[in-house]
Amino acid sequence: MNGHAVQSEHRFDVIIVGAGISGINAAYRLQEQLPGYSYAILEARNDLGGTWDLFRYPGIRSDSDLFTFGFAFNPWSRDNPIAEGSAIKQYVRDTAHKFDIDSHIHFKHRLSSADWSTSEKTWSLTVDHDGTAKKFTTRFMIFGTGYYNYNEPLQAQIPGLDNFQGQTIHPQFWPKDLNYKDKKVVIIGSGATAITLLPNMADQASRVTMLQRSPTYILSLPNRTNGRWLSYILPSSAYRKLQRIIWIVTSRIFFLFCQRFPNFSRWILKLNVRRQLPSHIPYDPHFKPRYNPWDQRLCVSPDGDFFDCMRRGKADVKTDTIKTVTKKGITLNSGETLDADIIVTATGLKLQIAGGAPLSVDGKKIDIGTKYLWNGVMLQDLPNASFIIGYTNASWTLGADATAQFVCRLLKTLESRKMIAATPRMKPADAGTLQDRHLLNLTSTYVTVAERELPKAADRGPWQPRDNYLDDLKFAQKGNLDNCLELVQGPSLRLRPKLS
Repeated sequence: MNGHAVQSEHRFDVIIVGAGISGINAAYRLQEQLPGYSYAILEARNDLGGTWDLFRYPGIRSDSDLFTFGFAFNPWSRDNPIAEGSAIKQYVRDTAHKFDIDSHIHFKHRLSSADWSTSEKTWSLTVDHDGTAKKFTTRFMIFGTGYYNYNEPLQAQIPGLDNFQGQTIHPQFWPKDLNYKDKKVVIIGSGATAITLLPNMADQASRVTMLQRSPTYILSLPNRTNGRWLSYILPSSAYRKLQRIIWIVTSRIFFLFCQRFPNFSRWILKLNVRRQLPSHIPYDPHFKPRYNPWDQRLCVSPDGDFFDCMRRGKADVKTDTIKTVTKKGITLNSGETLDADIIVTATGLKLQIAGGAPLSVDGKKIDIGTKYLWNGVMLQDLPNASFIIGYTNASWTLGADATAQFVCRLLKTLESRKMIAATPRMKPADAGTLQDRHLLNLTSTYVTVAERELPKAADRGPWQPRDNYLDDLKFAQKGNLDNCLELVQGPSLRLRPKLS
């Protein structure tokens, strides 16, 4: 939208913040189920794709299968379940263009603040566009911003890091055309990013070492589909739907199995790793986690590429803590020294909600960290706003789609009841009696550090954290909308008729 747009063009029935997977999915559901509604997508960056546009480090890829991470309405059509970031971004771009969603995106429009007016029953948004403040008004907001801080990484406390005279890099801000050919690289961390970086940098670097305080679970999977023969029997659309269902069900069964039988799961995962390790790298301590499977997210190694580069002698792993970083490397508390030309701090991401924009009601700021999340989709005491937060134990997009379908049903319900606003409210009897639960069921450091910045969850509904797509989809389609949800009457839910 150009700077000379008339005021009416800044008014929409629904505004979606973020043009990543979540935002594009929500836009499709709005078009599909509420075709008469006007909407806009505000995207802070100059391109769509969200995470898959931001991260550019070598080998960036999904750690969920694309059959469930992809859109249900436009299934991933390739045979590789794990895809690189560039392919995912192109898939998101193609999807947005195919369904004319891209024409609704306002690029380089960063949400600066949002305030709900009780008297007007509308959201007033201040949006920064190339240094110019613009005003948008909407009846309902969908935050498809995820929970990463795109502008600031998690600052790792690494002693002596300032002493290092080589290059220090955080994966979130990977330098374009970084030359690491024949360089010694140390990757600090053991999560999905480190597991991805190691094999992809090992091809050119003289040596890549992954330095970890404690190991994580790594599961090698063939990066191709089984049951390809079904594609010759079934119509393409039916085959893709069946493929998606199979991955949803098997992933859920595997998660529940790990939760129910942690010791047996440990043993199975141990066998998977030990058979792939070279003889000079022991399983213990480098691949024996201290926690049970799925206490933290499992890392996926497509076609076992992580272990393959170790067998070829191109990479190594060290399990130790850092005493100090020196001019030319890292001294460990064991006394060992790791020489390095490049240090990559793959130590996690900084979390935030709503893209960091302050939210308020009648000018009074809402402290997100003190509020509970209602059924995993709306924030206590915040009217007409939904937050898309995916799963930690399944594909993000499954949770995003359940939320988008809930929003569509909520808007239809409000309109049919001649209501104009919906606000989650805590029952007086529940206030002070709820037992807090983790919103994200992970023990990862970057998650525990950020809990104060995230909404709260509790031990009983409707404030419980969600972790089951089928249950959440059922709620989105048929769940009780009157439990702890305050509805307010008004003249018209629609703020601006859609232009034909």
